[in-house]
This record gives sequence, structure tokens and C-alpha cells, in this order.
Amino acid sequence: MGMPSMHFSESPEDPFALERGASAVLDDRGAVVGWSARAQELLGYPGKEVLGRMWQDLLVDARDLPVVRSVVMDAMRTGGWFGVLPVRHRDGRRVEMGFRARAITRDGDAREWFLVGAPAAEVIAWQRDRALLDGLYHRSPIGLVVHGPDRRVIRVNRAVEKASGVPAEAPVGHRPSEFMVDEDAGPAEERVRHVLETGEPLIFTEQSARARHDPGRERIVSVSAFRMEDPAGRVLGVAETIEDVTDRHRARRRLALMNEASARIGTSLDVAQTARELAEVAADGLADYCSVDLLKPVTLGGEPRSGMTGALLRVALSPPEPRVPYQEGEVVPLLPESPQARCLAERRPILERLLSLRPEWYAMDRRRIEIAMGLGVHSLIVVPLVARGLVLGVVSLWRVRHSEPFEDDDAAVAHELSSRAAVCIENARRFTQQQSAALTLQRSLLPSAASDLPAVEVACRYLPASGEPGIGGDWFDVIPLSGARVALVVGDVVGHGIHAAASMGRLRAAVRTLASLDLEPDEVVARLDDLVSLLAAELEANAGDGPTVEQMLGATCVYAVYDPVSRRCSLARAGHPAPAVSTPDGEVTVLDLPAGPPLGLGGLPFETYDLDLPEGSLLTLYTNGLLEARNSDVDAALERLHECLTHTDDSLDSTCRAVVEALLPKERLPTDDVALLIARTRVLPPQDVATWQLPLEATAAARARELTTAKLTEWGLEEMAFTTELVASELVTNTYRYAAGPVTLRLIRTHSLICEVSDASHTSPHLRRALSTDEGGRGLFLVAQLTERWGTRYTHDGKTVWTEQPLPHA
Repeated sequence: MGMPSMHFSESPEDPFALERGASAVLDDRGAVVGWSARAQELLGYPGKEVLGRMWQDLLVDARDLPVVRSVVMDAMRTGGWFGVLPVRHRDGRRVEMGFRARAITRDGDAREWFLVGAPAAEVIAWQRDRALLDGLYHRSPIGLVVHGPDRRVIRVNRAVEKASGVPAEAPVGHRPSEFMVDEDAGPAEERVRHVLETGEPLIFTEQSARARHDPGRERIVSVSAFRMEDPAGRVLGVAETIEDVTDRHRARRRLALMNEASARIGTSLDVAQTARELAEVAADGLADYCSVDLLKPVTLGGEPRSGMTGALLRVALSPPEPRVPYQEGEVVPLLPESPQARCLAERRPILERLLSLRPEWYAMDRRRIEIAMGLGVHSLIVVPLVARGLVLGVVSLWRVRHSEPFEDDDAAVAHELSSRAAVCIENARRFTQQQSAALTLQRSLLPSAASDLPAVEVACRYLPASGEPGIGGDWFDVIPLSGARVALVVGDVVGHGIHAAASMGRLRAAVRTLASLDLEPDEVVARLDDLVSLLAAELEANAGDGPTVEQMLGATCVYAVYDPVSRRCSLARAGHPAPAVSTPDGEVTVLDLPAGPPLGLGGLPFETYDLDLPEGSLLTLYTNGLLEARNSDVDAALERLHECLTHTDDSLDSTCRAVVEALLPKERLPTDDVALLIARTRVLPPQDVATWQLPLEATAAARARELTTAKLTEWGLEEMAFTTELVASELVTNTYRYAAGPVTLRLIRTHSLICEVSDASHTSPHLRRALSTDEGGRGLFLVAQLTERWGTRYTHDGKTVWTEQPLPHA
């Protein structure tokens, strides 16, 4: 019997399709009236054996008959049935078959049953596939988007509809550029095009997918895509699975932000720099704008008092925004009702998800509110900067325009970020405080300015070390000596910090004391060496008193004495870089004076190096930090130094500036202290110096008075004649009484009047108060009363007693 012609299924995978399923037709009594070749293939019965026979006698075992009859009753009542039943094979086997039965009404009231069957395994697999496909479109939590060959959307599932808030039918027939923002649509369309043209699948590609109807809502999706083809290889389109990973992306971004903060915040011990690093990190990964406002004492290294309120100092703003009313360095007033004031008072983060929901916010500073509204500010987080129990300031984070409002997780991240940064700012504050104290100590120990000296013109520079080491022990000094001479000294104490600065102060005081004794340079350095050895032994003995006591003390120095009358310069050094001399013709030479050991080694000799300097020569003394600042070799640094010192006619300030710019990095302070001292030599005019040799006889004092009076009259200093001739007379008389050899009288006119008497004796004169019965002993007392200063200096050939008197103001 022929089979009825009808379209039962369009799916080629459908096991009940006519070309795949086994079909049969039963009449109203249950007799088989139609049997297909596929039915014969699956059950083994040829058509001639089954046609006209009752189905239950042929195809059903007696044990399955009750179940089958129950199914038949249901089918007759509903007009159709679908399911799995056991069927008897021709060879007696029991075969599970899936059936689909439908009642067909023919002419009049005649009714037949059309059955299509397939192996149960194929039917179950087909049902599973249908259920899977249905689940993908209706119940799957992962989005599914199907694109046609023209890259337009054919269908989306309900997960996409739920995540995007757009009805499932809205994207159909459109390309991504029509329902996504332009920045995100471009990559999305390129992804579909690539898969469509190449057939290469994409796996877990993350991309931003913001919708046009809600561009401010951040949405990150993970996309996998593959090309769809029919059995003939014809391209049908591209299917994409889309998973919303926004929360995961935000968590990963927050973790990355914290890692980045650890690397970028606290790179220096500078309060302002640390605040700027915090603002930049927060603006890069958490907010659109970030400002850091600190209590003013914190910015200066001071300690903020408990309960300080009123105003803050804006230290950082990122990114820079000229429209903001308070820029870096400006005072930010605090209104009591402002979030910043509440944050400081309560010491907790303040989260304002939507500022528009707080009408009182608009009642604050109108100028700030208007500017904020102009920038599109709509969400705010304020977190306190608290470290070691101290409130240092606040951090304000802003989101504007299309950015999503802040959430609780954002506030937690901001709080963690600020807590870490607060520790760095507090460390920087403490360092600034300690460094400021140390620098104050160090600068108090250095000369404030060189006075106008007749021997030299002086310019100097001192640059403290930057960074953690802090200040060091470099120092310089310019010391006026008798006879219009001057002592120049530059030294360097090993180490950094307050201990090095304190040691430097002790050495500088010792140098000034030794210089006042008018000792030779080698002897000054030798006595300094003894002092450093004693100080080192003292420190070593006290090493157990505390962890901050340094265990060693070492130093280097160079000491020079210049005489403007003889143009003679005498130098000695102890392990220090050799000075440089520039003559007026531009020739620069590094002096080859004996190096000597560093101070503190003890027991080794030092030597004095003498040379004559033409008038206008430059004598340059410096510490090793000047040559080592750029981490280059010393020879190259010396070459640059020579180039700067060739122009001896330039002002000394210009020369100092040129040396610093040439040898020190512009982008940062040196890592070691730098001391630089440049002196331009002067020579006293011959008409300002008078020298006489006097015989060692009783008339020498009278001759000294005559010569002195005549010279002072010549100089126009007649009013000083009486005092000066009395001083000269007393000094020459002492020489006649207690000394030997020739006597030299010298008068020098500079900023003061200097009187010197030299002889060949090393006997030291002493000032004493004579009794009324004593016949002598009053000479030096009179000299001390009549002059401003007096003293004795010794040379290899004898001694010189000198006095100084101020010149008349006229």
C-alpha cells in the first residue's frame, strides 16, 4: 500500500523525517495497511507479512501489551502521541523504538493512524539536541548572538536580552554599530568579519560592549565565536557566545590597581611627590578626577594637631583641570557640611553615589558646585589619609558625565589605596621633619656669607644630598687671619645624617680654633688628624649606648692660607681632592700637592705645598660629590670643571653656577653632599704696605715711633698716629728686651690698620696684670687695650706679634 504524501519535519537531523524514519499506517481497527522499506529494515518484517495483520498480534509481546494499550487509549483520546515503546523484532528481539503517531481522517468518518518510528537512541539524542538548542535560547545564562552572512544579527537569546536590557527582537536585522557605542562597535564588527571570512574561531576574547541607550554603564564581555556551515560547506553566518564578565574585570582591575599603587606610590621621601603619585594612580584606574588635600603642617614636615579643621592645602590634582577653583598650592576651605569635613571629623570614607540625591550638597560653596556641575560631576568618594593615628588630609575621587556611579567596592578600594598612601606620606613627612632639623643644624654650622676680605673675593655653593641618606658632613669655611691673610678650608665627613653633621660642626670649630693660632697648614691638618682619632675612639666607646650611634668617623679636608702681600699660597690636604688653580690667562691646573692620608688614621705625616698666585687667579676647592654626581669617570668630570674655570673674568657667582650646571644632574639633587668654594685672589697695593728693618738696640723703639708717625701722616691717618706709635714702641721694646736677631716693623693698610713686629725668637709673649710694685709687665696690657685684636704667629724663622685697629669711619 502506498504511503500518504505529507511534510512531517524540515530538520535533516530529525529521526522522524520521511527519508530517515520507519513509517506505517493503521486503519481504525488497528490493522496494518501501510509499511515502508525503512520499517522492514529496522524490524525485519517484509510488507507482505504485515499488511492486513493486527499490530498488537505482530509487534507487541504479551508482557508489554498493557502498557501499549494504555498508550493507544491516550492517543485515541487526544488524536496523537509521541514517545518510546518496546517493539518485537521479526527475530524475536525486543527493540526500543521512538514513535510519533497522528490520527488522519479520510473520506467521511474513516480514520487512519499514521506512525513514524526510529531507534530510541536516535530519538533520545534528537530530543537532547532539541532541548539543548531550546536551553541556549531560553534558559542559558550565557548570551548567544547569531549573525547572518551579511553580519547582521539574526537572533539573540534571552541572556543577552536580560544583560543588555534590550528586547531580544530589537537587535535583529541590525549590525553592532547600530545598537553599540562607536568605540565598542568597531571591534565587535571586525571580530565577526574576521571569523566569517577566515573561519578561525575566537575563544574568550574580552571586549567592552556599551549600549547606545546607556553609554555610561560599563559592560565587559567575554566572546567566543565560530563560523556556521551546512553539510555542503555553505557559510550560514557566525555564532557568538557572550558572557558578561564586568564584575570579574572590575575585580581584576582593582587588584591591578593595588599592585600598581605599590609600585608607583612612595618612590621618594617627598610629601608633595607622594601625593601626586597617589592622585595619578587613582585617576588612572578608579576615578575621572582625584585631588589630594593635606593639612598645612604635613606639607612642611610638621606634626598635625588633633582635631585640626578649617582649611586644607591642595597638594595634588590629577588630571590637571584649569576650571577647578582650587589648584595645586592653593588653600581649600572646609565647610562643616561638606563631605570632606565629615570625612575628617569621622575618620571614615564618605560615599556619595549620586550627588543629585542630596539637596543639601547644593547648599554648600556655590562656586564649587557650579563648576562641578559644569564638569558633569555626579558621584564622589572622600577617604581620610590616616597613618599611625594621625589625620594627614583627605583624598577626593570624582566621576563625571557618562562614568558609572561609585559603588561600595570602589569605596573599599579607595580606602585601601589611601591607607597605603597615607603611610608613605607619613614617612615622607617624618623624613622632611628630620631632614629639615638636620639641614637647620648643618646650615647653622656653615658660614652664612663670606665677608669682604682684602685677600680674596669668594663665592660658594652647598647642595645637600637628596633622598634617604639625607644631609652629610661636607663643609667649607673662609677664615680671616692676621696680616690680611685668609684661610680657605673644604672638608668632608664620612657618612650622612645628623651624626655626620654634628661631627662636621666639631671639626669646623676645631679648624677655626687652630686657624686662630696661625699654624702652618700641615700642622693644622696634623692636629685635626689627632682630633678625629680621639672622636672616633669616643664614638667606639659609646657604641653600645644606642643603635643610632655611628661606629666609625673619618674625614678628609684641604686647608689653604693665602697672603695678599706676598701672593704666597700654602696648602695641605688629608685624602681630599686636590684644588684647581686658574691663572688670569685661562690656564687651569690641578695642584700636585701631596695627598696625605684621610683624617683619623693617625701617625702619618702631612706636607705643606707652597706656590705664588698672580693677582686675579681662581683657587677652587670642592668635595668629591661634585666629581661623582653624574656617576661618570672622574677624568671626564675634571675636564668639564676645567672648561668652566677658564673664564676667570666672569663673576664668581656665574662661575659657580656654571660649574654646578655642568657637573650636577639637572633632573635631581645629588646623592652625596657637594661643597664648592671658589676664591679670586687679590694683591695689596705696594703703597698700602710699609716694611722696615730695625737694629736690635735701645734706639729701635724711638725709630719705630718716627717711622710710624711719618707713614700714617702720609696715609692721612694722623689721628691714629699717637695710638699706633705707642703700640709699635711697646712691641719693639719687648723685642729688644726678650728676643734676638733682626727686628722687622710692618704697617698694612686694609679695612683696618695692621701693625706687625717680627723677630727671630720663638718666645711667646704673655699678657698679665702687673702689680703696683712691678717695674714692667704693662706693655702688652696697654697694647691689648689700645687695639681691637692682637696675637702672635710663629714661622720657621721666629715669630710675629701683630695688632689690628679699625680705620676711622671717614
